[in-house]
Amino acid sequence: MTETRETGSSQTGSSQTGSSQTGSSQTGMPHQHRQPAPPEPTGWVGWIFFAGIIMIIAGTFELIAGLVALFNREYFFVPAEELVVRVSYTSWGLVHLIFGAVVMLAGFGVLTGKTWARIVGVVLAGFSAILHIAFLAAHPVWSMIVIALDVIVIYALCVHGKEMQRILRGPYT
Repeated sequence: MTETRETGSSQTGSSQTGSSQTGSSQTGMPHQHRQPAPPEPTGWVGWIFFAGIIMIIAGTFELIAGLVALFNREYFFVPAEELVVRVSYTSWGLVHLIFGAVVMLAGFGVLTGKTWARIVGVVLAGFSAILHIAFLAAHPVWSMIVIALDVIVIYALCVHGKEMQRILRGPYT
C-alpha cells in the first residue's frame, strides 16, 4: 500500500469516515466536495416545450374566438340560447379575450421555466377544458380537440415541469 502525507497525518488510499479531509491515494490532494450531477432530462422536456407552445397558440385562438363572438355572432352553429350554458356571445367573447391573453402569457412563462406559469397553466388548462364542455354545442369537434390538448398540457406541466427549469438554469443552480 502506498501512503500519502496530508497535513502531518498518514493515510492509506481508503477514506476515513467522519473526517473532514480525506486523502487521495493517487495525488495526495484532498478530495473536493462535488455536488451530485442532476438527473438527465427526459423526453418530457419536449412535451413541456410543446405545452408552452400549445398554450401560446391556444391563447391566440381564444383571442380570435373572442373577437368572432363579439363581432360575428352568425358564425356559430347554434344561437346563444341553445348553448349548454345560457349566456350571450358577447359575454363569451369577453371571457375568451381575457382568458386568451392570460393563457398566452402563461405559455411564454412555461417556456422560460417559471413555476408560477406552470401553476397558472394547469389551472387555466383545467378551466379551458370546462369552458369548452360548455361550448360543445357551438363547436363540437374543436371543443373536443381543445379538451384533449388541455389534458396533455396538464399532465406535462404537473409531472415533468421541473425538468424545464433544470435545463434553463444549468446543472448546478
